[in-house]
Amino acid sequence: MDLAQLTERAQAAVAGGSDFKKKVKFDFGTAGKLFIDGAAGVADNSDSAADATISVTWDDFTKLAAGALDPTMAFMQGKLKVAGDMSVAMQLQSLMKKLAG
Repeated sequence: MDLAQLTERAQAAVAGGSDFKKKVKFDFGTAGKLFIDGAAGVADNSDSAADATISVTWDDFTKLAAGALDPTMAFMQGKLKVAGDMSVAMQLQSLMKKLAG
C-alpha cells in the first residue's frame, strides 16, 4: 500500500459518514501527510489544521495498520507521537481497521 491508496481508503471510510467526527493529520515525514476530516467526510494529503497530529514513519504506520505493531507500544517507544488532543488519537481504532483494508 502507498500513500495514494491509503488516501483512497480513508476517503471511502469517511465519505458516507462515520463515527469519527474529528480532524486528524498523519505526518509520515518525507513520505507525505494524510488529513482526515471525519465531520466533513473528507480525506486528502493537505497540511490542514487538525485536532490531533500523529507523527509516525510510513514503515511503522503500515505495521500499525496491519496489526503487527501495537499502538500503545509504539507510543511508549517513541515511534508514534501525538500533538494536540490525545483523545482524538484514542478514537482512531475503528477507523484504523477500515484503513487497513
